[in-house]
Amino acid sequence: MDRLATNKSRNPLRRLTSSLRDLRERHRDRHRPTGFGFVFADRVDYLDPERWDSVTHGNTVFLRREVLRVIENHGPENIQPRYAMIFRDDKPAAALVAQIVGVTGDRLNRAEPADKAEGSTRLLKRMLAPAAKAATSNLRERILVAGNLLSWGFHGVALAPDEDPAQLWPGVAEALYRIRRAERLGGQTNFVLLKDLTARQTGLESLRRFSYRPLKTDPNMVLEIDPAWRTYEDYLNALDAKYRRNAKDQAKKLATAGCAMEPLDDLAPCARRLHELYLAVQSHAPVRLVTLRESYLPALARAAEEDFRCTVIRRGDDILGFVTSLRDGDTAIAYYIGFDRAAAANGLPLYVRLLHATIADAIAWRCKQLSLGRTALEPKA
Repeated sequence: MDRLATNKSRNPLRRLTSSLRDLRERHRDRHRPTGFGFVFADRVDYLDPERWDSVTHGNTVFLRREVLRVIENHGPENIQPRYAMIFRDDKPAAALVAQIVGVTGDRLNRAEPADKAEGSTRLLKRMLAPAAKAATSNLRERILVAGNLLSWGFHGVALAPDEDPAQLWPGVAEALYRIRRAERLGGQTNFVLLKDLTARQTGLESLRRFSYRPLKTDPNMVLEIDPAWRTYEDYLNALDAKYRRNAKDQAKKLATAGCAMEPLDDLAPCARRLHELYLAVQSHAPVRLVTLRESYLPALARAAEEDFRCTVIRRGDDILGFVTSLRDGDTAIAYYIGFDRAAAANGLPLYVRLLHATIADAIAWRCKQLSLGRTALEPKA
């Protein structure tokens, strides 16, 4: 969200008076009911499924009840899901998915080059700066996140289509306030985030009354899928000669090394190896708020069914890399990836070839775009 412009008085006393008045008004707004009704739950199945679906239908795949159950039962050990439904009289007006995440110093204290300290890494370190003054090994923080820490994108709130978003955001803020207050039994929660809001979300100005402020992260890298592309070969033919040649050379290099790329329909028998490859990538991240459990991806594949795909690179019986794709409406998501870092260091182009597999998935699904997260400049180019 862009920085808001304000007309400041040149009179210092008037500015101070105005600031104090604004502080009092915002404090009052935060501590009085908005007039909405609420239902809160620790599990999605505690909520009325018809009412939940009436608000979330046609929204992101990450608000589907079967996917939320996977996160509850197979998600990272340091997150606790929370849910809220917001009502205007008897009518469901909004649905909220939140996660309480426990953050410890070992998940933050990886050294990184100055030019890499961007986006979500920099944002989190700015947030935790006061707590980080303590010894890192003793850092224990709880963060309430409206959204999904296992994805990137706006996956935390669904608003009824016939409602004015500007009127509903105060209800979302009150729901988060109530969740935070109720969680005092589990420990103090010092930070509240509304994750990955974009220009597509309107009415956000009303959140400023509740002391929410925007923090920029790196952009989500998106590849627009040309409707004329019917196959991956169509995509290659649309590339500049340099990139087309590079893609074909990389495929040839894998084939020469005895590697084959193929779909993996049943993840369960390979779950341990996939998790090893995932950890090989995840362990190098400067910030690791959450770590997937071994059972997560196989469970998600079962829940998402035809909206989930996994591609692996094999050399003989050994899996050297994998990538998963999710179909989220007309967007394909290049989801979790893992690869053998030793094999990659020896020259096998595992990472880029796996990302190209997600392009093939997006085209096969007839999606309009592929979300590559906050990385993957080369395939997008």
